[in-house]
Amino acid sequence: MCLLSALPAQAAEGIVVRRLAANIEDGALEISTRYQTTLPPPLQDALQQGVPLTFQLTFELTRPRTSAWWLQVKTLFEPTATLSFKLVYYRLTNRYRVAIGGLATNYGSLNEALSAVGSIAGWRVMDLSSWSRDNQRDLRGRVRLELDIGQLPRPFQLNALGSRDWALESEWVTVAPEVMN
Repeated sequence: MCLLSALPAQAAEGIVVRRLAANIEDGALEISTRYQTTLPPPLQDALQQGVPLTFQLTFELTRPRTSAWWLQVKTLFEPTATLSFKLVYYRLTNRYRVAIGGLATNYGSLNEALSAVGSIAGWRVMDLSSWSRDNQRDLRGRVRLELDIGQLPRPFQLNALGSRDWALESEWVTVAPEVMN
């Protein structure tokens, strides 16, 4: 098992990385993250009115350069791996729900729900079983959490284009697993 934690000195307004770890487990690169998210008032208002907010956790391979380039070409310049977190407020029950794929959990407060957004343990982002030890040693990637504006209803997408309050994203943070000999 290999583990590395990295925290940036400064993160973008609204989303701050609290924990980031990468390890190689059973021939795969696994990422674990925890973010602290603060919603600006316009986003809080939209959420309270029933607008679902979708956040995208993204991992991109950056090294080795040849492998990173080949993966970008192979996936038409898409990120190496993405994971969506959907945050919804239900006025009738006064509860928040965070869904990751088909799994959902309910929370009693916005702070609890926001602490679940971007928090994941053991997210398998890449198969490394065919990689040599040297390539695993050179492996580098970056991770970011952001509000997916493309998932908002159309009128809100137009608001998001012209407003800084709707552009919610963290800085890219570099990760590199430590390879044991």
